[in-house]
Amino acid sequence: MPQTRNQAKAVADHPPLRIISLYHRDMNIYGDSGNILSVTRRAELYGFRPMVRYYDPGDAWPERIDMILGGGGQDHGQERIIDDLRERGGLLHDLADQDLPMLMICGLYQLFGHYFETSDHERLEGVGILDVHTIAESERMIGNLVEQAEDFGSMVGYENHSGLTYLGEGAHPLGMVTEDGRGNNGRDHTEGARWKKVIGTYMHGSLLPKNPAITDFLIEGAADRRYGQDTFAQMKTAMDQRSRSELERLDSLADQASRIAASRPR
Repeated sequence: MPQTRNQAKAVADHPPLRIISLYHRDMNIYGDSGNILSVTRRAELYGFRPMVRYYDPGDAWPERIDMILGGGGQDHGQERIIDDLRERGGLLHDLADQDLPMLMICGLYQLFGHYFETSDHERLEGVGILDVHTIAESERMIGNLVEQAEDFGSMVGYENHSGLTYLGEGAHPLGMVTEDGRGNNGRDHTEGARWKKVIGTYMHGSLLPKNPAITDFLIEGAADRRYGQDTFAQMKTAMDQRSRSELERLDSLADQASRIAASRPR
């Protein structure tokens, strides 16, 4: 049903959250666009007005940003964006230092580390926001992935990577896996990395529709940073019943999808 003029005005009056999809053209595979859809829908239900901008090499950098989402890509995709990423590295570091929430999947997770060494032994220098480095190997880790995260509980995604990522002392794992051959490198049972409000992970899927706790973490970080502490909590308390019911429906679907994915063999 089309919005009435009053409904459109009410939405326009909602506090905006400005979201950047980083290198959407080249780093956006295995359903990573679903992360944008999940963030925008839940932000709308909480009473915000999400505004998504797609940033690719050569574009002007936005003046105001509240959240950055980045996806995965093949080696050639990483090579196409690496020069621009390095040019923006200092700015991205500053934003990370200022607690801007960021989610980087797979290929961009690797390049947010110190370097990615390709199968041809070429070293792609990353921006070093996350204290990790990655070395390509011939064997891929492919399949549904279940991990336990201290802040987010049980999480489900889909990994497909041959890069082995190792954490330095300045990074904490996003979660832990129980089986060998999975996660960051298949050996130390870690998966992903965190620093401040920056999250890197190998979990596609897409990740956020099946893991609403992470989605809310990103929205809360963006809202409280922009509008003041406890903004997210206040907006959540003020939700109308229709929005609450829709949020419960989305959470139920996320739980069903996670259980189905977790039950499927690799």
